[in-house]
Amino acid sequence: MTRKIPMLQSLSCFEAAARHESYTNAARELSLTQGAVSRQVAALESFLGVRLFQRTRHGVALTPAGTAYARQVALRLAGLERDTLDAMAGQGAGGTIRLASVPTFATRWLLPRLEDLHASHPDIVVHLDARTRPFMFTEAEFDAALYAGSPEQIANWPGTRAVMLMPETVVPVASPRLLAGRKRWTPHDIARLPLLQQSTRPDAWRQWFDAMEVDAELAMHGPRYELFSMQAVAAAHGLGVALLPRMLVEAELLRGELQVVCDKPLGGQRAYYLVTPEAAPDTPALARFRLWLQVQSGADKRL
Repeated sequence: MTRKIPMLQSLSCFEAAARHESYTNAARELSLTQGAVSRQVAALESFLGVRLFQRTRHGVALTPAGTAYARQVALRLAGLERDTLDAMAGQGAGGTIRLASVPTFATRWLLPRLEDLHASHPDIVVHLDARTRPFMFTEAEFDAALYAGSPEQIANWPGTRAVMLMPETVVPVASPRLLAGRKRWTPHDIARLPLLQQSTRPDAWRQWFDAMEVDAELAMHGPRYELFSMQAVAAAHGLGVALLPRMLVEAELLRGELQVVCDKPLGGQRAYYLVTPEAAPDTPALARFRLWLQVQSGADKRL
């Protein structure tokens, strides 16, 4: 049966023209003439029976149908390019996994362990991108995501299923310089220190102080950073106290760059999960990767 798929050159010309909303700029990017791009787009419109662009005083603009189609074509072309590069490099004989992850967990927990994955499963290739917030798998070329969140956040991520890898326990840490050699700090003492906030968890300090039964008026005050790694660097330079997962700052604690200010951890609020699209069946590579993650995180012992 003949597939209803347009010519690749027509799709490439359309994607570039849609991105620039200009035949001229698309032609420059693709090393073609403006007329060649125009003819390819016209051929695509004829194939689809749909107008993708409309003429304007300044050139061309996408129609609503063109906007929707351009979004899907861009995703498919990007995926095709990645598959082609994998094949050219001879990668992923056992399977390729496109993984999104919260950044600090990826750099400080996952990446140091990938050597073990390669030793155990040398035929699996993991491509890694950073994502700090949930996304729609139907609009992104990912097979799975590593995400830190509460059970409610995971349940509200539509179209996904998740496996918990490990709970998250956070502790207040700071530079020994900021603490001026003082070893014993109470939660009431910490409430008077400068607090470093995380923009994606604005209530983190409030939750910690509530658990400690401390009325901290300034719990929401202080500079905000998006990533745990940013907070760790800021804390190590004496800018304030950060509330961080201990497992992500073990290196700084061992080197003496950070110190646990008050050994009263807060757990049970969040955990780390492997999230996958509900509608997509596991590939053999993803199934093996999940089992490997469960062993590395100790989740297999908690089952």
